[in-house]
Amino acid sequence: MTTPGSFEDPALGDVALHPSPELARAADATTLALPDDLAFVRCAIVNVVYYGRPGAGDRQWVLIDTGMPGFAGHIAAKARERYGDARPAAIVLTHGHFDHVGAVRELAERWDVPVYAHDLEMPYLTGRSKYPPPDPTVGGGAMARLSPLFPADPVHLGDRVRTLPADGAVPGMPGWRWLATPGHSPGHVSLWRESDRTLIAGDAFVTTKQESALAAITQRPELHGPPMYFTPDWDESRASVERLAALEPEVAITGHGRPMHGEALRAALHALARDFDQVARPAHGRYRDRPAVTDENGIVSVPPPVPDNFSRVAAGVGAAVVLGLVARTMRRDR
Repeated sequence: MTTPGSFEDPALGDVALHPSPELARAADATTLALPDDLAFVRCAIVNVVYYGRPGAGDRQWVLIDTGMPGFAGHIAAKARERYGDARPAAIVLTHGHFDHVGAVRELAERWDVPVYAHDLEMPYLTGRSKYPPPDPTVGGGAMARLSPLFPADPVHLGDRVRTLPADGAVPGMPGWRWLATPGHSPGHVSLWRESDRTLIAGDAFVTTKQESALAAITQRPELHGPPMYFTPDWDESRASVERLAALEPEVAITGHGRPMHGEALRAALHALARDFDQVARPAHGRYRDRPAVTDENGIVSVPPPVPDNFSRVAAGVGAAVVLGLVARTMRRDR
């Protein structure tokens, strides 16, 4: 089954059971046609989004997020399919986690293009600070357990990175505005177009259980809060989901999982906002009750890690299996 607006043709899996039925029913919305000025491509476990109609001219389109490390050529090739040799006007980042900025420096240099992000993301995009440490004890899945192995060093974009305009405008995207949706990261933003109620949500919420390696690879569709292992402030995350639910979006493209739309999306998003502490906030974990504290320079303080009795042997076996599956997926996607 093809999802129009996507560059690929993945088969949809069964809807997973979830504590809230509305969240599972949101998978009914995966067969949408995106607005013709939007497309996405999956780079292993994460999506990047292209804004601009096919054939848009030079500096007339925008890339949102840049996927996993090693995917610059793949992202550029898909851009050529859609826009020919036209370069983007900008790269806009929802946030700076490794799976959203993996190709940012190479693409920014290739296209000689500015990169925009929220000012509270600047420490992690200019080499000043790492993000708060991930929490491998949450979510109960291999992706969470492997999170300490993910790239941790910040990227350093130098003078290529710029702060998003204070008035909420999105460079190169007329009619859109950026919304502060912190929690998953200090300066996380989502992009919103009121005219057709289209939302690019980043990781403020996602449409697959990202803590699970199997779900991350197969994209089994279900609505979830932000990936648990990289979320250091759960109160802010809940407030961000509540803000996005109040928009009543018609279409949502998330950083992980397939796009969703219509009443099923809205019902699921309201259910997530209503039941956030029961279905999204982890039952335990480093940041469950005490957030990391950050400022414009990066980390100020983090709560101590919680005891974790998970064996290193099991973690190593899981790492080998998951990395093998991810490598196979990357080869297929390329």
